[in-house]
Amino acid sequence: MLVDLNVVTDDAAMTATGVEEFDRVVGGGLVAGSTTLLFGEPGVGKSTLALALLTSMARAGHEVALASAEESLAQVARRARRLGEVPPGLEAAAVTSVDQVDALFTTSRVLVVVDSVSTLRDDDGTSTVGSVAQVRRVAERLCARAKETGVALLMIGHVTKDGELAGPRALEHLVDTVVRVEGDRRGTLRTLRALKHRFAATGEVGLFEMVGEGLRAWDPTSVPGGADVAVPGVVTTMTSDGSRSFLVELQALVATSSGPSRRVAHQVSSQRLSLMLAVLEARGGLDLAGLDVYAATAAGLSAVEPAADAALALAVASARGNFVVERDLVVIGEVGLAGELRAVSDLERRLREAQRRGARRALVPRVGDEVTVEGLAITRCASLGDVLAAAQPGTL
Repeated sequence: MLVDLNVVTDDAAMTATGVEEFDRVVGGGLVAGSTTLLFGEPGVGKSTLALALLTSMARAGHEVALASAEESLAQVARRARRLGEVPPGLEAAAVTSVDQVDALFTTSRVLVVVDSVSTLRDDDGTSTVGSVAQVRRVAERLCARAKETGVALLMIGHVTKDGELAGPRALEHLVDTVVRVEGDRRGTLRTLRALKHRFAATGEVGLFEMVGEGLRAWDPTSVPGGADVAVPGVVTTMTSDGSRSFLVELQALVATSSGPSRRVAHQVSSQRLSLMLAVLEARGGLDLAGLDVYAATAAGLSAVEPAADAALALAVASARGNFVVERDLVVIGEVGLAGELRAVSDLERRLREAQRRGARRALVPRVGDEVTVEGLAITRCASLGDVLAAAQPGTL
């Protein structure tokens, strides 16, 4: 039957989890009957994040349940106590089959978490646990059950050795939302991104810090791990991700090579680094022959967008020329192969956030709209050469 879309209303109920960074990524909360797939590398914090969601919702008075197919209830309880006082109503069950999970979908519940979908079996199937056919069959049954009862479902998935979602690609098409947890297990910063979302945009990013008590929202007002003293090769830039801007410290080191020259990039685009080195040599007159060049960011934040080009090039020039770039200077701009500075998106938002974070001066592209920010001295540059000249000590 055809229906006029003008008279159709969106009556899907959404419940906030209370975990602000997660709610930001999924557009405000979990929709009743929706299915979410949460995945990431082992040890990155998937189970901890899922338990934090359950704990927060239970404290708000919602009925929630965890179906643990990997860990014992004693292990789950130990993690829950590490997050703080365990609220009443936070229930868990040790399960091995999808039939046992089915019983957890009661109409009074708001959320059921399955940890993990890859370790459940379907008693009606003949495939082995963890096989492509078995994982797909389990996921199909769980998704159908969630939509039937109106209970939100969050399934935890594994990744392959290449960092991609394990299991059939069709698994992503079965669910409404796919969320990835990223981060270096040896570091503390964790990034949350929605790769697919049927109920909202996918451009937002959530940031968490892994601490002894679990995951907590990361405070972007300070960048831990940065250089505390003024040294050559350190430049600050502003990156943009979703509706947020982040102050990122870029660091470069240029050293004499004992063999073939090395170019090493960490949390920085290796392709952009190679381009900047070529532009510095061809347009900036910088001699980098026979030298190793290392570039990285502080605190685990990445700076892979082209808007960080000028800051990356300046960091290398500062390290090579052994001059210090003032710490209250922020540098923003994409650099072309001709050495020209190109306009970047969200420049005003970046500059306002930079000023709020303590920047007093900024080097930005000359092209684009005029931007004025109170308390911030803005210098507009036409080329990378202008940036290098303006950043020299005593020139600003």
